Amino acid sequence: MYFEPIISTAAAAGEARVLCCGVKAPSPSGLTCRWNGVEVPARAEEGGEVSCCVPPLEALNADPERSQTLPVQVLHGEEVLLEERVPLDTVRLLRSRKAASTAAEGPAEPAATGGGGDGGGDAAGAEEAMARHYSALRPFVIISLSYLLFTTTDGAVRMIVLLHAYRAGFSAWQVAIMFSLYETAGVVTNLAAGMMGARWGIKWTLLTGLTLQLAGISVLYGWRDGWSTPENRWKGILFVTCAQLLCGVAKDLTKLGGKTVTKLVTPNEKQTQLFKLVSFITGMKNSLKGAGYFIGAACVAYNYQFALGVLLALIVAAMPWAALGLTDQLGRARKENLTLARIFKQPYNINVLSVSRFFLFGSRDMWFEVPLPYFLRNATYGLGWSRPLTGLFLAVWIIVYGQVQSWTPQMVLTPLRQMPANKYVAVFWNVLLVATPLFMGLMLQVSDIFTGHHIGGMTGVMVGGLGAFCLVFAVNSSIHSYLIVRYAQGDKVAMNVGFYYCANAMGRLTGTLVSGALYSYAGDTVVQGFAACFWASVGFAVLSALVEVFVVDNSGGLQLGPCLTVVAAPEGAEGGAKAGEVEVE
Repeated sequence: MYFEPIISTAAAAGEARVLCCGVKAPSPSGLTCRWNGVEVPARAEEGGEVSCCVPPLEALNADPERSQTLPVQVLHGEEVLLEERVPLDTVRLLRSRKAASTAAEGPAEPAATGGGGDGGGDAAGAEEAMARHYSALRPFVIISLSYLLFTTTDGAVRMIVLLHAYRAGFSAWQVAIMFSLYETAGVVTNLAAGMMGARWGIKWTLLTGLTLQLAGISVLYGWRDGWSTPENRWKGILFVTCAQLLCGVAKDLTKLGGKTVTKLVTPNEKQTQLFKLVSFITGMKNSLKGAGYFIGAACVAYNYQFALGVLLALIVAAMPWAALGLTDQLGRARKENLTLARIFKQPYNINVLSVSRFFLFGSRDMWFEVPLPYFLRNATYGLGWSRPLTGLFLAVWIIVYGQVQSWTPQMVLTPLRQMPANKYVAVFWNVLLVATPLFMGLMLQVSDIFTGHHIGGMTGVMVGGLGAFCLVFAVNSSIHSYLIVRYAQGDKVAMNVGFYYCANAMGRLTGTLVSGALYSYAGDTVVQGFAACFWASVGFAVLSALVEVFVVDNSGGLQLGPCLTVVAAPEGAEGGAKAGEVEVE
């Protein structure tokens, strides 16, 4: 069973209740909820679902040292409508979110007391509220740290494989094939991870992902130098592809926890706080992935086996916290949601946003993952950079990308009056994105800077053009990461996010394979092949913006600062989007 905090519209101002999703009331009267023997009021909300209050933990006679769960019953008279056991951490989380909801409505009337009013009760209440707050944030901190450590290894292992393969003489197309199962795993794993997260909880999906990453990195120790010869390269491609399959499954299982925990610790009405949390996690993830790119490039330049050993140590460091600090119930959903068929029955906005995400990330990976490092390393047509310098450039690109994601709400969207983001904001920034690959395609195709191999000019265009793409793409990614969590539905958040990142993985898979083929075979030179990658990127960016137009979201409008309104907000909506204003089918 899942409990969703809601704000009552009843006469009692500021009353906060909890919706017991999936429990239908036979009639409006005679409803109660019983928490560990303690009865609390319940009622039927609009639509027939039952809502009830969450009593303070101290009133439930719960012993945290002996029991990790509490029995809960939803009753209609003497009839038991639903019976479950709820983790104590979930009760603390619900109480914390209930307190946050009440605080958002305004200060409560002071309770009558029979004593001298020495403030002891207020101090005890504040201490209890603080304890609940930190209890609710504990899973957020543990999952986020594990996710960020994992992400460092994810970027590093990609650079180790790519640069080691380049040195061994593998082509861009062959390296793209090596990464094909890594990306394909994301398509399948995100669907399975959504169901696993809902059925078994985030803890076990996270631990499974970390374990598979250990296995995938360990397998790479078996790479043989003899596979670099033309007749044996198929062995190397097959071996590395299988190892990357394990890493791909690991990445998406781990990512599920990092993305969904923000929804689980943020009250529904705190949309600005949710945006900042999602942006922070997403930005830090990409910054550490960028650091991983440099760590991988620097370590593999020293020694291939040493580089893999560093990554194994980082993964081992992340595992104890997840194993010991999380409950099995975190992120679990009610049983009737847990079918594969249900995963494909997503809300309308989730479907539209997923298609847009496919084209958005396809537009980046049309040139980034394989063609860019190959062009940077190529001494004949490209810049001829060393492995550490190539890794440093990619690391800086991703770190800047991650930091822009983290600060997008405060530094970009707030000054433009676009906080929290909505459909119009997403379309606006996606249209801006189209200009950056268009510029790069034109420079590569028609300018003599690249055809004449002018290193200074080439470096300037690469840094400027790809830097502009980095900044605008980061804003787009931050907006998308927020919208998917915002549109996700209560106890189905793991499945909604899993389905969405399935589309993300499909876009990356398409971009990786198509870019490898274009770079290797389009045109007569590497420069023409690289230009073809950017023309494909333009097409994907345009399609992403067109699809976003069909999102159903009537919240806010579109402003470009305090003075210029492009799309007026709906009547009654002031400024940014508020919870409850989103129309989701």
